[in-house]
Amino acid sequence: MPPRPPRPAARAGSWGGTVKPAPFRYEKPRSVEQALALLAAEDEEPKVLAGGQSLVPLMNFRLARPSLLVDINGLAELSYIRREGSRLRIGALTRHAVLEESPLVERHWPLLTEAVRLVGHPQIRNAGTIGGSLAHADPTAELPVALAALDAGFVVRSRSGARELHWSEFFVGQLQTSLQPDELLVETVVPALPAGTGCRFDEFTRRHGDFALGGCAVTVSLDPDGACTRAAIALLGAAPTPIRAARAEAELVGRPVTAESAARSAARAVQDLDPTSDLHASGEYRRDLIESLVARSLLTARGRAREGVPA
Repeated sequence: MPPRPPRPAARAGSWGGTVKPAPFRYEKPRSVEQALALLAAEDEEPKVLAGGQSLVPLMNFRLARPSLLVDINGLAELSYIRREGSRLRIGALTRHAVLEESPLVERHWPLLTEAVRLVGHPQIRNAGTIGGSLAHADPTAELPVALAALDAGFVVRSRSGARELHWSEFFVGQLQTSLQPDELLVETVVPALPAGTGCRFDEFTRRHGDFALGGCAVTVSLDPDGACTRAAIALLGAAPTPIRAARAEAELVGRPVTAESAARSAARAVQDLDPTSDLHASGEYRRDLIESLVARSLLTARGRAREGVPA
């Protein structure tokens, strides 16, 4: 029997071959100040490595080619969850699993607990970081949308100082933020929810752990008579960034949230949307899906507000 011919070598960058990142320099700073000094180097093209759940695959397929990899995993000072006054502060290196298991967050910011439980699988939540997810800025990621509904801000630092960006300033495009090359996201700041507020995070995926085809994060605040005093509707997978449906929110204020008003607001929320079509779903399907999820989530949040149960 003649010998088999040798298998052809896989092309570099093909999905079937062994793919390695382009050459880079690796540094593991021992402090935030050292990390900022590395990011400020003018002759480098740095990337920050935290959980690595998104960056490492991009590097392996050479979609990202940093000349310098700054590994911040040793910076324990950036891993914390604490309450200061009425605000929640989350260090950028805090793992998803730590946020998921926090009694403080579940009690006072339950929308975050509900959202983070939908992030990938346990292995991903054990490794992935809050800051890494936010800096990656995927419009189908759960935490950016939940934090948009909560009017969160993000503290970024460089060698020249610190600044706090509102979520709407931070996310500027698909996989794009307003972070400068020499800046490091160090903290997320979340305001307290008003009394009498109910929340709901909902999304639809084809399989557990997949990226969602659409979703929403909703809060509804009620007065003692049951009228809506404040509403937040943030949309997932509807645009290149997380977005708030401001007109739909305003329509709910000053009246009870009913099935009819929830349906009207959901329709208003998606009225001007033009989601991307791809092999998973058409833009029209995504728009209809988001509308359905918003209407359902508004009623769930209203029920939780009535019962005094935040999640």
